[in-house]
Amino acid sequence: MIEENLDGKKRYIVIFKNKNERKDKEKDKTEILQQSVGPRLHFIDVGVKTAGFAPPDDPYGLVALDINDFEFPMVFAALSEEEVNALKKDPNVALVEPDGKFYAQGLSPYWLPSEGNFFRGSELLPDTQTVISNGVSAQADSIPWGVSNIKAPMCWEATMGKGIHVAVLDTGIWPHEDLKGNLLGGISFVPGESWVDENGHGTHVAGTIAAKLNGSGVVGVAPSAYLYGIKVLGNDGSGNWSWLMSGLYWMRKYHGCTFDIANLSLGGSGAPSALETYINYASEQTLLVTAAGNYPADAPDKPVMYPAKYERCLAVSAIQSDNTIAKFSGRGPEVELCAPGVNIVSTLPGNNYGSLSGTSMAAPHVAGAAALCRGTHRSLKMDKIREILVNTANNLGVPGKDDEYGYGKVDCNGATFHKSCG
Repeated sequence: MIEENLDGKKRYIVIFKNKNERKDKEKDKTEILQQSVGPRLHFIDVGVKTAGFAPPDDPYGLVALDINDFEFPMVFAALSEEEVNALKKDPNVALVEPDGKFYAQGLSPYWLPSEGNFFRGSELLPDTQTVISNGVSAQADSIPWGVSNIKAPMCWEATMGKGIHVAVLDTGIWPHEDLKGNLLGGISFVPGESWVDENGHGTHVAGTIAAKLNGSGVVGVAPSAYLYGIKVLGNDGSGNWSWLMSGLYWMRKYHGCTFDIANLSLGGSGAPSALETYINYASEQTLLVTAAGNYPADAPDKPVMYPAKYERCLAVSAIQSDNTIAKFSGRGPEVELCAPGVNIVSTLPGNNYGSLSGTSMAAPHVAGAAALCRGTHRSLKMDKIREILVNTANNLGVPGKDDEYGYGKVDCNGATFHKSCG
């Protein structure tokens, strides 16, 4: 993603009225939008894109993402204040609201709160080298402490998640040797960037979910689950909400029956109202596992970030190896489960391995657990899988649900072998 030069414009979400409610019923919404916008825009119909797609570079804001759907008639575009005012007066338009930014929720050793809750790929290298020299072997699988802590290995004789599809909405996934056979491909909604990860965050998340049990490297929670990278965060670790909405729409509209689980290790302190529409739509078929968010350890408040704050998302906080809440972890009434999120070893670009911390690292433990549970409960809907995960969690903190641990630490063994009549 190259640096933008929008010449005073900002990115917006334009929500149109349904076609039968518009004044200009014969015009497509892209025609209506173009009438109020000076430069000629290049519209990309999100829903018809196929695997491997990536939007072109868009430094001047001339590319608009089009959600061509009767129920969700929206366009995401860069607009001037004058253009926004014109669209707000248009009788065909229901709402115009700012887009906005969100970030990867993983912490590198060099994470600086003042620069946002994300890291750059170059910051991973020293930590990667340290971890490689401390036990990740080319001759045998290393089981990261988090995978053992949530009792995943106890399930592998019954299921490794084979045939379960997990979407990773993140910085993409690098085709790591330890993911070979499980990684099916990807798509990007980040201008000028392919779905292949050049940051490290998405690859690390993917490895925790489904690094293979193949005799080398590390092993994930569900080592036979299928992975698909949906790139909604740029290689700098930041993204526009419109990219996430495009990814969620594409996942549900054309592959909703394929993806059992989606991992969203990302978040922001505020979000456009339109985001919840896409969260609700995607969650009709797919369990959305989300990171609660990261904060400086001394922050007075650590509220759960968006989209984890939404009811249809399963919000996950991070714990340390002693089963206590991580100092950086978001917390609040929205938290349902907690999982390991400190010093988690997993895959990184370049066939490397590294240790990272964050609620970004906690969420994929739960996504992997959901894949294992799904593996032994294939007739159940994903809402029922979510219920099983919650009901079989190991309580931490005060009895019952609380703001730090939710219902407790996810328990793969309890969920996978839970007896359910459906």
